[in-house]
Amino acid sequence: MTETSSSSYRDAGVDTAAGDLAVSLMKDAVTRTHGPGVVGGFGGFAGLFDVSFLKDFSRPLLATSTDGVGTKVAIAQAIDKHDTIGQDLVGMVVDDIIVVGARPMFMTDYIACGRVVPQRIADIVRGIAEACAATGTALVGGETAEHPGLLGPDDYDVAGAAVGFVEAADALGPEKVQNGDIVIAMASSGLHSNGYSLVRHILASKGIGYTDHSAELGGVVGEILLEPTRLYTGPLVAVLDELPGAIHSLSHVTGGGIAANLARVLPRGAWVEVDRSTWSPQPVFRVLSNMSGSTLESSEGTWNLGVGMFAVVSASAATGVMRAIETQGIPAWVAGRVTIGDRDFSGFEQGAKGVDGGAVRLVGSYAN
Repeated sequence: MTETSSSSYRDAGVDTAAGDLAVSLMKDAVTRTHGPGVVGGFGGFAGLFDVSFLKDFSRPLLATSTDGVGTKVAIAQAIDKHDTIGQDLVGMVVDDIIVVGARPMFMTDYIACGRVVPQRIADIVRGIAEACAATGTALVGGETAEHPGLLGPDDYDVAGAAVGFVEAADALGPEKVQNGDIVIAMASSGLHSNGYSLVRHILASKGIGYTDHSAELGGVVGEILLEPTRLYTGPLVAVLDELPGAIHSLSHVTGGGIAANLARVLPRGAWVEVDRSTWSPQPVFRVLSNMSGSTLESSEGTWNLGVGMFAVVSASAATGVMRAIETQGIPAWVAGRVTIGDRDFSGFEQGAKGVDGGAVRLVGSYAN
């Protein structure tokens, strides 16, 4: 590119030099995620990953997932804190792959912004890379696109995609769920990355800013709301290795809420009553519900209310699975039991997102 054309591009709002600086700032964090499977290193047009180990599988399956973090990015932008949003992205993408029993191999990311601020982009990607390392995922590529005129100078959005693998016989899903299986809940770290449009609406209606201090929340509002999404993949890979066959299905509690996401991983004709009294939602959920003048129960289809993942496990292995999960640093508890059989499903959520699955409803009252 000539100096004249480069200057013209910069005049149009695209700074390629800033993009190059952002790449140099993130390089070390990205390369730390690279194990022996990564071929060609950093900076290629496409990421390469050696999957020759799959030739030893009887029937290897590839699993893939893609997602973003929704309007949570608006809060990161409002308080100029960008080092945690990457973990949210990895959690939303990679933790969908472990749901089918697959182990993640690699991930790519995409950041669209109105203006490349090198340190900001590096902070975002560093968060992605650190979370990838924690989940055993290689970050093999990405793209930062500058969209002046389409996005404001300090606006950005993030998305990512990942690929994993699983032996077909080891894949998890509704077909493995049995009558009498136990439903184990795993604690979330907070809101994770869902329901932020409702959060933002509640705060706006109360005139509360993200830089305000809230005694009820126990800190600066924006910082509390940016609590990173808990990562389940690393711990669950360890549990799957330690107790093969014990877990029949997993459900990542994201968009759609508690009951609908669990119903997706149950077979048709199966039902579960999830006992609210087995856990106490974190203060952030209670404070936001009080601000809105509504109940916790009314937000069960929007927020995770303290449950980030469910495991449906063999009754005989439930104690061992729960102990193994807790050993990995995730609070876990029995939240219900699977029953397969006809009944009146009034008041139950039945399947979701096009899946004709089982039926789930929440019963009782939340613990204090």
